[in-house]
Amino acid sequence: MKDAKQFPAAYVAFAALSLVALALGGCSDSSHSEAAAPSTPPAASRPAPTPAPLANVPPVNEVLSVLTVEHQVDVTAQRDGVVTGISKDEGSAVKADEVLGKLDDRTLQTELVKARDDLQVDENNHKYKEAELKAKTSALHRQEQLRANGLSTDADLETAQFEAKAAEYDMKGYEALVESGHAEINRLNLEVEQTQIKAPFSGVVVRRYIREGQAVTKGDKVFRVTQLAPLQVQFQVPETSGWKPAIGAPVQLALVGEANRSVTAHVVKISPTIDAASDSYDVLAQLGGTGIGDLRPGMAVHVSWPGANAAAKKQ
Repeated sequence: MKDAKQFPAAYVAFAALSLVALALGGCSDSSHSEAAAPSTPPAASRPAPTPAPLANVPPVNEVLSVLTVEHQVDVTAQRDGVVTGISKDEGSAVKADEVLGKLDDRTLQTELVKARDDLQVDENNHKYKEAELKAKTSALHRQEQLRANGLSTDADLETAQFEAKAAEYDMKGYEALVESGHAEINRLNLEVEQTQIKAPFSGVVVRRYIREGQAVTKGDKVFRVTQLAPLQVQFQVPETSGWKPAIGAPVQLALVGEANRSVTAHVVKISPTIDAASDSYDVLAQLGGTGIGDLRPGMAVHVSWPGANAAAKKQ
């Protein structure tokens, strides 16, 4: 009976030890599985998803260019001389053929006076020779009538013919002198006119290169004159851009430094040839409308036009 009562106690102890061993084994397996599992990176380290492009926004081509005008030129001296006067300065508005400055023309004026006096003498001599020719021609006609009636000799007739012909040659010689005198006066008038530096077109003087008393040589720059309007912009369009501009097509201009300001220009000229080096062609657009009064030639602008997708949609 005593052995029968102790057996259940030993059984119970063995069972308890088995449960503890099983529990420890389960904990060990759980720790190994947790160590083997890869750690999940924090959400902050994951790259942000790239937003999908908007299907309704067409691609746009853009180039950098500057505003220009058709008429802008450096006026040069037409002859050698000394500057004796300046009529217009930088910032002055001018009209076509308005005098900007003047070179010394005193020597030319003296030559011009002499040429006019010489011409007057030649014209008087020419008139005298005309009258002489008229008289000699009348004398020749009388000798011809007298000779026909037997009242004059052949020698008298030949003398009359010689004098009439000589008078004709003299008159033509003075006629040539008169023409030469007129040509000389025209030449001197042209040289006097070249001493006046004039504006080639209406615009604004943007630079003065000379000062009074300065000696200049023919071809030296003296003034720069430019128009302020109409403003234009020239740019190159790649042949592969997909955009085929037409006369009147709009392009958008954004001023450098004023990204929020946009101006519209319209195509006025398209080059008929393609530059083989850049595989592109030149396009000229002109600005118009209101709100451009403060724009000036030389300002930098971004020129943009629709890309291939937009061009395809319009077609």
